[in-house]
Amino acid sequence: MSVMSAAEQYKILAENTAEIITDDEFKKKLEESVAKNKPLRCKLGIDPSAPDLHLGHAVVLHKLRQFQELGHHIIIILGDFTGRLGDPTGRSEMRRQLSEEEVLANARTYQEQIFNILDEDKTEMVFNSEWLAKLNFADVIQLASTLTVARMMEREDFSKRYRENTAIGIHEFFYPLMQGYDSIAIRADIEFGATEQKFNLLMGRHLQREYEHAPQVAFTMPILVGTDGVQKMSKSLGNYIGITEQPEQIYGKVMSIADDLMEEYYRLATSLPAKEVNSIIKGVKDSSIHPRDAKMRLAREIVALYHGSEAAAGAEVQFRQVFQKREMPSEMDAYQYRAPAGIVDVMVGSKLAASKSDARRLIEQNGVKIDGKTVESMDLELNEKKEQIVQVGKRKFARVTIT
Repeated sequence: MSVMSAAEQYKILAENTAEIITDDEFKKKLEESVAKNKPLRCKLGIDPSAPDLHLGHAVVLHKLRQFQELGHHIIIILGDFTGRLGDPTGRSEMRRQLSEEEVLANARTYQEQIFNILDEDKTEMVFNSEWLAKLNFADVIQLASTLTVARMMEREDFSKRYRENTAIGIHEFFYPLMQGYDSIAIRADIEFGATEQKFNLLMGRHLQREYEHAPQVAFTMPILVGTDGVQKMSKSLGNYIGITEQPEQIYGKVMSIADDLMEEYYRLATSLPAKEVNSIIKGVKDSSIHPRDAKMRLAREIVALYHGSEAAAGAEVQFRQVFQKREMPSEMDAYQYRAPAGIVDVMVGSKLAASKSDARRLIEQNGVKIDGKTVESMDLELNEKKEQIVQVGKRKFARVTIT
């Protein structure tokens, strides 16, 4: 356990959170933890619904790392059971249920990627099928009896679908109950989630009381906006930065974000202390630090978190060579295409050409480049799954990612 006092720990752990439910309970749990030299049991449930983690997922993982460094016990629950059902949070329609094979394949990737942030030797990782699969029908009825339909319909996504006469499956009501039961199974003191997970986190507190356990404290973390500056970071929206992407890709994507997103990314996607972040943001606002320099520092910090400082320095050198020496803009529209993607279709879809005939004409005139190399054939197909810069003339650029 940390030698820090409860008050010192609170100052660190409460920073950059959206909400702590409740603040007083958290302070009390910290005081008891220090007095008894007993680590808090900190729970994060993750449904392996997609194969990769991005910076949006990492926000809560970095908060867990802070708890871990102060000596608290981290428990990652991989929702192999709940993942088959799918979290209805934020859904406008019923989610497709994943097969057991899909969930387990995604879980294997999560197991590898999570330890880019957390200390593997100090992290307990479990599957919730260990207890959920053992519940019999009587257990499920008892669990369901602790909640009313009216309470369940307080969820905005459920009430909205009901008002719009969109189907709600009875099985979807069981998702928050199952997630809440996870907290009982592992006797969680703290549970973490994004702000949109608040209903599910509160369900854990409710069920713990029903089963005569001390209620957990719910930590909600801010949702990181994607590189488009509009919607939350999501792989399906193509506005994400994957934590296992190549250093050059991460660096380039960070440099593509709008200046007004820098503060959010500094606070949620780096490990810099608040005092240093405040100084950087103040410098940008009073013009003592150029926004470009602040953004390059941000890109270095994020790359270094996942690839080390040497890789971050290398990514910056490459960025300077590609963008600054060739006078490419650091901000450009981003597009995503599935392989194989024909260069003509990419140009039209990325608004680099008005039509296919226009695209062919530009290629014939040697006016199209990919990562600085002239495109010589209008039949070129982009197959390599990576990010590339497509340039038309001297002033038109697009960031194209092939998936």
